[in-house]
Amino acid sequence: MTAENTSPTAGAASTNPLMDLLTATRRRPVDPHDVRPMILFLCTGNAARSVMAAAMMRALLGSDSPFIVWSGGTHVLPGQPMSVRTRRALERHGLKDPWHRSHQMTEADVERASLIVAMEPMHVAWMQRTYQQGVVITGSLPRLAKNFPRVSAAVSKNSVGRESFDARVASMDLGAGQPDVWAEWEEIIDPASGEQADFDECSDAIDVLIRELHAAIL
Repeated sequence: MTAENTSPTAGAASTNPLMDLLTATRRRPVDPHDVRPMILFLCTGNAARSVMAAAMMRALLGSDSPFIVWSGGTHVLPGQPMSVRTRRALERHGLKDPWHRSHQMTEADVERASLIVAMEPMHVAWMQRTYQQGVVITGSLPRLAKNFPRVSAAVSKNSVGRESFDARVASMDLGAGQPDVWAEWEEIIDPASGEQADFDECSDAIDVLIRELHAAIL
């Protein structure tokens, strides 16, 4: 399963192969005319946890997804591909995202998103400091997987339009109170510079939670 919002070079014969290669591997911005609700996964460097979560959610949602799935980071060196260890961890789950490039969270992302899924409480605290207007749509992945309001099968097909989905997010009152940055149950441990086993363990933990969140949002 490859990432959406990406595009290879189109059309005419190459006159600058290097620039064509860079264009082919550039993550395309979200289409401003796309009215689907956007789920944005947030970690620190947009190099491991949020990359895995986004790829897993895209795969579960499929090609006819009712959502835009995006990812970003709080402290990013922009334009970098995922690490080899992240790629291998995804491959264990039958997934790939060769066009991923790291993306620094922006105000435009916050304004466009319907739900921001953080990988740890520190990211929620960062949102409070940086983009306070987005706190009301931001929660940790473990919290959202556990508490996102489900709907009955009879109404589920009407529950993922942007207006109705935004209303479900608002019902959680995510902006109430301060995040407990030491809440271990809400943290997906960053594999950072760990070994491959750390990335694999992280991907397995995210996979379980993404499946729970996917079941809740549809």
